[in-house]
Amino acid sequence: MTAFLGKGNGKMLTTLCYIEKDDCYLMLHRVKKAIDINHDKWIGVGGHFLADESPEECLLREVKEETGLTLTSYSFRGLITFISDEWQTEYMCLYTADGFTGTLQECDEGTLEWIPKKDLMRLSLWEGDKIFLKLLEERKGFFSLKLRYEGDRLAEAVLDGADCKPSAG
Repeated sequence: MTAFLGKGNGKMLTTLCYIEKDDCYLMLHRVKKAIDINHDKWIGVGGHFLADESPEECLLREVKEETGLTLTSYSFRGLITFISDEWQTEYMCLYTADGFTGTLQECDEGTLEWIPKKDLMRLSLWEGDKIFLKLLEERKGFFSLKLRYEGDRLAEAVLDGADCKPSAG
C-alpha cells in the first residue's frame, strides 16, 4: 500500500471535503505555501492519506488539522481521478459534510472562508473542480470523474465512463 500512496509508482491518494453551512461551502484559498500546485486556487479541505489510513480516517484528520472542526455528518460523494502530463496521478475521495462541532481556526495552507454556493464559479477554480462542484449540487448519488490535464488546461473529462464537456464554467 505504501507504493500506492506515492512512495514509488507516481500515484497518490487524497481526500477533499466541502463542508456545508447556510447554503455555503467552506473554501480554502491556497495562498500561504511558497510551492503549491494549488497556489491562488480555491478548493475544499483535505489532503494526503497517511500509511494505513482509510478514506474516512484521512478525511477526519485532515479536516481537523486544517479547520479545527470535527465532522459529525459526512457523505462519500465521488472518486476523482486526476491525470496530468506535469504531476503524478491522483485518486481523490470526494466528500460533502453537513455536520460538525468545534470552532473554525486559521489554516497554515491558506485562508478559510464560507462562500455562498451561488458565488463559487466566480472564484479562481480548476476547470475540473467546476465540474464536480456542479455534480455535488445536481446529483445525489455517487459518481466517478476522470480529469486529464495538459499543464493547467483541462484536456478531457470523463463522467461515469462517458465523455463530458471539459469546461463547466
